[in-house]
Amino acid sequence: MDYGVHLPLIAFDERPWTLKRLLDYTRTAERLGYSSLAVNDHLLFSRPWLDGPTALSSVLAATGQMDLMTTVALPVVRGPAALAKSLAAIDLLSGGRLIAGVGPGSSASDYAAVGVPFEERWKRLDETVGVLRALWREDGPTFEGEFYSTENIELEPRPLQQPGPPVWIGSWGSEAGLRRTARLGDGWLASAYNTTPGAFADARVRLEGHLRAAGNNPDRFPNAIATMFFHVTEDYDEADRVCRDVLAPMLRRPVRELRERLLVGPAEECARKLDAYRSAGVRRILMWPVQDEVGQLEAFRDQVVPLAHASLWEEPG
Repeated sequence: MDYGVHLPLIAFDERPWTLKRLLDYTRTAERLGYSSLAVNDHLLFSRPWLDGPTALSSVLAATGQMDLMTTVALPVVRGPAALAKSLAAIDLLSGGRLIAGVGPGSSASDYAAVGVPFEERWKRLDETVGVLRALWREDGPTFEGEFYSTENIELEPRPLQQPGPPVWIGSWGSEAGLRRTARLGDGWLASAYNTTPGAFADARVRLEGHLRAAGNNPDRFPNAIATMFFHVTEDYDEADRVCRDVLAPMLRRPVRELRERLLVGPAEECARKLDAYRSAGVRRILMWPVQDEVGQLEAFRDQVVPLAHASLWEEPG
């Protein structure tokens, strides 16, 4: 299991976003040996949210050899052709390092903002995966669906990876979502605050069954847990404050549930949770610091990781 990081796109405090802030964060993550840099996607949210693909493109020069991930992008909300264009540029300019995680999102407000019926999100998502692949592939067949068509569309330049970047499907673990992931995806993205090690392990077993039924090898099907909000502190009152005052109102989850699921608290407690996820079959966890973002990247690397399967973490450099 390895560790990636989310770019800090959510306004948890009053600090302004600046390019320097994003670059400092990215350079720190790359220096500390994190595997990947991820961005999430919302138009509207309970807190101000910096645009994900734009933010990711702004720090490309500082990403070294990290994987670049969308976790997830919203092709139905953005429009699949427009998203295909943006992601192709990121893949091309990064030298072919993009993993395109996609999902429908869970915000009806995002759909209302672009005039797309929220109840159509699943059927449209299924089609958008086909649209993305058709637009990225050189000399491939066109896609024709109920909602979208790529006929007479030549979206150039195409991504460096051919026939296109791998497409991972976001699913919280429902049976329909896992079937969709096995049918359409090159990988699976789960959500940290919507799962537990036990729930992830159960969903992974069911996903493996769907993959085998589709003739795919589960051992070659990657996964990751995204949005692992974290705050390493030995002060239990501080941990409770972060969950109660910052995360619970934003995620609309009970404080006790968040304390159980997320990595908020002492380093040893966080390390035990990581080991539980590793035992459940998680291959990558994408960390998202809630406060003191650069300092927390260092705290996680220096205080938590040595306590959790330290031999799997390679020293950078």
